[in-house]
Amino acid sequence: MFAVQPPGSDRPSSSQNDHSTRHTTDTLALKPMNCPAHCLMFAHRPRSWRELPLRLADFGALHRAEASGGLCGLTRLRCFQQDDAHIFCTTDQLEAEIQSCLDFLHSVYAVLGFSFRLALSTRPSGFLGDPCLWDQAEQVLQQALKEFGEPWDLNSGDGAFYGPKIDVHLHDALGRPHQCGTIQLDFQLPLRFDLQYKGQGGALERPVLIHRAVLGSVERLLGVLAESCRGKWPLWLSPFQVVVIPVGTEQEEYARETQQSLQAAGLVCDLDADSRRTLSRRIRRAQLAHYNFQFVIGQKEQSKRTVNIRTRDNRLLGEWSLPEAVQRLVELQNTRVPNAEEIF
Repeated sequence: MFAVQPPGSDRPSSSQNDHSTRHTTDTLALKPMNCPAHCLMFAHRPRSWRELPLRLADFGALHRAEASGGLCGLTRLRCFQQDDAHIFCTTDQLEAEIQSCLDFLHSVYAVLGFSFRLALSTRPSGFLGDPCLWDQAEQVLQQALKEFGEPWDLNSGDGAFYGPKIDVHLHDALGRPHQCGTIQLDFQLPLRFDLQYKGQGGALERPVLIHRAVLGSVERLLGVLAESCRGKWPLWLSPFQVVVIPVGTEQEEYARETQQSLQAAGLVCDLDADSRRTLSRRIRRAQLAHYNFQFVIGQKEQSKRTVNIRTRDNRLLGEWSLPEAVQRLVELQNTRVPNAEEIF
């Protein structure tokens, strides 16, 4: 929460614990967006053209007064977190910054395994600002989209009142569309917060603001991702990466050593040494829990210091030495491949 006081105001600044006692007439609100705060950060001291582009990012919690009927799981919440970034730049830097945002977006979604559709939303009827600036901004976005090479749609008149934008649409496992990431140009906030920087010629100039969110609402993206994976998370995201299953109690000590080796390498590993259940039932239980890999240890594996590996889809990978198996899993996790079980 923040307030902009007029110059020369002698009103005391508020603190966290004096709102209810000293300023009972104040209207307080939970933060709905990060944009004003980033504008204040830009304006807190004189800026030079040498500092631009200036990029600020924030993962703080945001709040929206969504109608109760519109709330839906993780995809529509009243409190959520957003990978919010604001880029202050010159007009000449716009195209390069937009292209950089699109490249960043593509790299993130490729790792997550999402295909996406872009949409350019242009000037609405109730727009603010100079029409010439709008035309220039829309041309910059169109050129960036053409160079990006991915298909995109034109949503005429669907832009924000403060500037045109590029929206990113994903589809979940049920085919429902979700608007997640966005790249927006804004000419109004720099004007309303009187943001300025000293240009190369020494005169004061006004920056352009780019709003960038690659994931959008983190909770919404996680909800879409969870439904897309259908419980079968890729190795690098999985909460159930490996389970070690000893055949009998005689192999339990070596099984614990195996678990410790995997955990020491940064992998999530559990041990299922439940002697009340048969080996086949424990393997089946691991597959139903969607453990990416099961390390089965019998008398032969214990004597040779190896592990017998199978995947959650019951694909048998055979016998591996423990160090080689751990190294291979670490390689697959670090490269964030979506199909570690197939290329192990």
